[in-house]
Amino acid sequence: MSELKRTLSLKDAISIVAGSMIGSGIFIVSSHIARITNSAILLILVWFLAGLITILGALSYGELSSTIPHEGGQYIYLEKIFSRKIAFLYGWTLFLVIQTGTLAAVNIAMAKFLGLIFPIIDSTHKILTIGSYSLSNQQVFAILMVLFITFINAKGVKAGIITQNIFTITKILSIIAIIFCGIFFGFNLETLISNFSFANNNIAFNFETFKLVSMSIVGALFASITWNNVTFITSEIKNPKKNIKKALLIGTLLVVSLYFLLNLIYLSTLGLDLIKTSPEDIVVAQMMQNIFGQKALLIIAIIIAISAFGCANGMILTGSRVYYKMAKERVFFRSLAYIDRKTKVPQNSLWLQCFWICVLILWGNYAQLLDYVIYSSIIFYAITIFGIFKMRKLYPNAKDVYRVPNFIPITFITLALILIIALSIFKPAYTIPGLLITFMGIPVYNIWEKRKNNNT
Repeated sequence: MSELKRTLSLKDAISIVAGSMIGSGIFIVSSHIARITNSAILLILVWFLAGLITILGALSYGELSSTIPHEGGQYIYLEKIFSRKIAFLYGWTLFLVIQTGTLAAVNIAMAKFLGLIFPIIDSTHKILTIGSYSLSNQQVFAILMVLFITFINAKGVKAGIITQNIFTITKILSIIAIIFCGIFFGFNLETLISNFSFANNNIAFNFETFKLVSMSIVGALFASITWNNVTFITSEIKNPKKNIKKALLIGTLLVVSLYFLLNLIYLSTLGLDLIKTSPEDIVVAQMMQNIFGQKALLIIAIIIAISAFGCANGMILTGSRVYYKMAKERVFFRSLAYIDRKTKVPQNSLWLQCFWICVLILWGNYAQLLDYVIYSSIIFYAITIFGIFKMRKLYPNAKDVYRVPNFIPITFITLALILIIALSIFKPAYTIPGLLITFMGIPVYNIWEKRKNNNT
């Protein structure tokens, strides 16, 4: 059987981290956060906390990737530290909800924003209606994009990473250009002072503020949650013990900094009420229209579509490697372990992933799955990072290993647990379905294990 080849450089790994993180979220979720918090100070606090959680997590994964530099990334960390069953539950949830649900949403977002340029790509244009179910042009276009991106990555990792690098550079430069436009053409000191004045921020350090921050941080985390994707493709990165930790740190610092600056620009050019009421929640479009007029809307639509495309490409490229690894260990469909001799990529895994994303898009309730993405992701992040302390005992003599100070994983775990508890109390709709999806994997795992034992 052919194996995956190490062809990706540090620059490629950074591109995967940054490109997978930057989708459409940064351009739209600030409006939702502003409506919940009704405060510019809390809006910035939410983005700061989300950035802090992201960087702490990335630093912690730097140690995990340095100690266990094996294919499968987070999946294999959970297996080596805890058990194959826990690792399977993560891979199962990743396939059903976390990775594919996010990809369904990202591709729908891409279609939505391109619909501003090409009105035919619109959710109001129905191709098929059967009873209460309807299929729109927007869904069809999103599916075509999933098929196209999967086709690119099925041609080989080189095709996938070239696409990733081009789109990552384009959207980073676009965000920098938006920030500069905000500074030099839209900055308004009075607006900034008004937004951050205590008179317009009726907040107190009490339970209600904690509740508002906990409920609104979901959006900010969703805009950043995919930084771990680079670990999935460990077996194709040169010198993974060093390059993955560097990519995680550089990529997350870059994206978190851009996110924070962009939100400061929003608040220095737009009043909080305008942020809360931005059409379609596209705050960046509201800002650019205020500066340059209606023509800016088309430019922003193109930028967001490019951003979503790059995000989808990175996630499609990396996610398939987890299912490939599960198949190699015979806890998933065996055919997914197939590596094409010519392209050196797990084509069957790519196309099964593509199929399930398309199912979620066709189902139409993919957005509901996103309610479970953050909750499930944070739980598995917390479990994985907690495993650092067990890993140090399992690998006491590991050489050339990067170690993080204890306060980094401890702080991440503490913040994650606070968020998990808060979501469980304030948004139970996030918790029960998400946990059910994960626990559904237990009997499935037992079936795979039984099949494997019977075949040996």
